[in-house]
Amino acid sequence: QVQLVESGGGLVQAGGSLRLSCAASGRIFSISTMGWYRQAPGKQRELVARFTSGSNTNYADSVKGRFTISRDSAKNTVYLQMNSLKPEDTAVYYCNAGGLYYSNSVLTLPFGSWGQGTQVTVSS
Repeated sequence: QVQLVESGGGLVQAGGSLRLSCAASGRIFSISTMGWYRQAPGKQRELVARFTSGSNTNYADSVKGRFTISRDSAKNTVYLQMNSLKPEDTAVYYCNAGGLYYSNSVLTLPFGSWGQGTQVTVSS
């Protein structure tokens, strides 16, 4: 179907910045939603930021003003610029996408995919 590959995680000090990338590949017909979730140890996975239909974006309140999601539609890639990082931002960040893929030359079916996750660690 559709595969997502993330990159850009790592270790950074509080106040620093990181940029995550997520590239989608496969038999993609269209992508309707694409964005980032995160899961800290012992906590549920939560939305960080995402594009929805059109160019609408959703952000978690905890990251508004610090994180910015952007995309290159021609490359089926989204980015997450994370500034002013805090220790509480430490988590595994997962890319998620949904849309339609080519099941065969004429038939499209919906897909929902997750990336493998990339670790972001913010030290105090």
